[in-house]
Amino acid sequence: MIRAWSSTCRVVGALAIAGFFLVTFTAAATLVAQRLAVAADVGPADAIVVLGSSVNADGTLTDASLRRAMAGITLYREGLAPRLVFLGMMGEAEARARLAVGLGIPRNAILTEGAEPTTRAEAYRMAALLGRQLQVHRVLLVTDVLHMRRARALFVREGLTVRPAPTSVATLYATTPEGRLRLTRTLSQELTALAYHKVFRYL
Repeated sequence: MIRAWSSTCRVVGALAIAGFFLVTFTAAATLVAQRLAVAADVGPADAIVVLGSSVNADGTLTDASLRRAMAGITLYREGLAPRLVFLGMMGEAEARARLAVGLGIPRNAILTEGAEPTTRAEAYRMAALLGRQLQVHRVLLVTDVLHMRRARALFVREGLTVRPAPTSVATLYATTPEGRLRLTRTLSQELTALAYHKVFRYL
């Protein structure tokens, strides 16, 4: 029994080391990420929807949140939609709105929603607010490139037509060991979330 357990531990350890070298020093993670990614389809829509990310402890926007916000602001400035919707809890949506107003976006063109803790809840709320109340059916969806597949599927399930506008596309082409490890972590999180949603038939 002890000998069998010891052998099992050695095998698991060897596999863990092999996996570490595989994701750190090869293009394996990059290839998987590129398969998971959704291509951009940027064009005219009825609204730009910027999904929530996170805020720092002091209430400022994280890098990921700021990237998404700036992408949404840029799309609005390009005249691709008349409404700009910011989501995000703990003051994130409001902080993004203040940033947009400071950069010249009219306040009456901005909507904020800050009570949805998950992407699924965001999709449900946007379908209710935009689709049923405002008769908005085609949205430019802004989120990180590896989050886009799940987010798009959830919004489509709620009856909205989605044009993907992914951010952080450069992460798909990680070339350093550190970058590949970060990419592997993000991939693991997103693939687990996709599996969870499919098991419970949310997708």
